[in-house]
Amino acid sequence: MAGVLNGFAVIVALVALGWVLARTLVLGTDARLVLNRLVFFVATPALLFDSLARTTLDQVFTGVFVVSAVSAIIIALLYIAIARLWLRRPAADLMVGALSAGYVNSANLGIPIALYVLGDLGFVMPLLLFQVVVLQPVAIAVLERAARAEGAGGGGGALAALWQSVRTPIVLAALAGVVVAALPWTPPDPLLEPVHLVGQISVPGALLVFGMSLYGVRVLEAGASPRREIFLASVLKLIAHPVLAYAIGAWLLGMRDHELLTVVVAAALPTAQNVLVVATRYGHGTLLARDSAVLTTLGALPVLLLVSALLA
Repeated sequence: MAGVLNGFAVIVALVALGWVLARTLVLGTDARLVLNRLVFFVATPALLFDSLARTTLDQVFTGVFVVSAVSAIIIALLYIAIARLWLRRPAADLMVGALSAGYVNSANLGIPIALYVLGDLGFVMPLLLFQVVVLQPVAIAVLERAARAEGAGGGGGALAALWQSVRTPIVLAALAGVVVAALPWTPPDPLLEPVHLVGQISVPGALLVFGMSLYGVRVLEAGASPRREIFLASVLKLIAHPVLAYAIGAWLLGMRDHELLTVVVAAALPTAQNVLVVATRYGHGTLLARDSAVLTTLGALPVLLLVSALLA
């Protein structure tokens, strides 16, 4: 338990430092953008490739992947059912809300928590692949169909949008790492050491960017934000999702101890910023995606602390 608390203390300290840097403008007005690009395009891909290249496939695709995938799908469908019956929203808005409830921040916040709290990246890679290769394409297909029905076009079609999401540096680095992990050969340390050093920027950099992003954010603006949808997505994300992951892991798959803690922590991660990117691209649910990400991010740390206290 002490190790878990120490891990969260490190995360909170770096997030707070990022907030202070944004408030004081010590690094200039463009610091957040530059640091975010460094983390997204260089450091995080290096970290994922380095970690995966040193493992084997049986260490990547485990029961954690099954629980993460099944629980995310169920939570997304649950949001669609409730919002459809209760709020009568169109399909495009329902899909953005479903992503807000079930699509977790496996990169920017998941990687630091995996390293500092859980001690490994075991759940990040399969979760990242599932979300980008399965969950996001389904959402894109629905949004593309809605865009064509509205006569707005979809920016090149579902295949183009899917290709755009898959060819991001993080996904390409992860896929390359999986390929290397599948080979009966491990790259020698002199080749991986430069990649390893660059990858060490990822975790502190992502936490600093996260802290910077919290400065000056206003959510739930009166008359603008869809508060009922945001409340529904946030409750499903922070409460229903980890509870469901616990039920599947403990009762159906017989998980215990660290493995069970891993799947519940993965489910309790906040809404991914990628949901806002998708919502903005298609012009549906942008405030829902933005405010859900902010609220679940603020609520995730106390939830994760509670999960760790109960299961660690």
